[in-house]
Amino acid sequence: MKKKMIPTTLLLSALIFSFSPICEAVWLTVPHTGSKCVSEEIQSNVVVLADYLVISEEHSIFPTVSVKVTAPYGSVLHHKENTTNGQFAFTTQESGTYLACFEADAKSHGNRDFSINIDWKTGIAAKDWDSIARKEKIEGVELELKKLEGAVEAIHENLIYLRNREAEMRIVSEKTNSRVAWYSIMSLGICIVVSGLQILYLKQYFEKKKLI
Repeated sequence: MKKKMIPTTLLLSALIFSFSPICEAVWLTVPHTGSKCVSEEIQSNVVVLADYLVISEEHSIFPTVSVKVTAPYGSVLHHKENTTNGQFAFTTQESGTYLACFEADAKSHGNRDFSINIDWKTGIAAKDWDSIARKEKIEGVELELKKLEGAVEAIHENLIYLRNREAEMRIVSEKTNSRVAWYSIMSLGICIVVSGLQILYLKQYFEKKKLI
């Protein structure tokens, strides 16, 4: 019996795209009071593209929201009010958690919760491959190879990012362990000093009372 062999290129493509950034569709239920946020930890120099759309179960009510997207250090990347749909796109400048918050506008929703659909894309998933193919005049296998090249670069950057984060966490852990060790030594020293002073005080007290 002959075994059916999987082509190497197909296996490589499946492996690469299983680890590469993909688009993510998110449904949020926004309360009629307060806000709802979605976040993602992204490294620097990554393209982010997202579309959002307010979904209402009642056709007579058209809820509007205020949208605010912030970077890890608080800078505002996108801000829009009284809207039912929109899009934001940016290239990350620093690594960290990027936050998109949606808040219901007053009296636009009939005091009822509603949903928002968010199509969040990062990395190679956010690229317009049709425009790239037209610009570079490539198609078919060449276009797929271009996508694989982008996926490999994204994976390489992710591995470097994870290695750097691991190094940072290791340094923090070592510093914490060192501080805990010094704190333990200091606490032990204080306990010894306090015990010695207590013994000295009790000895002087008993001598004064002529008990010893």
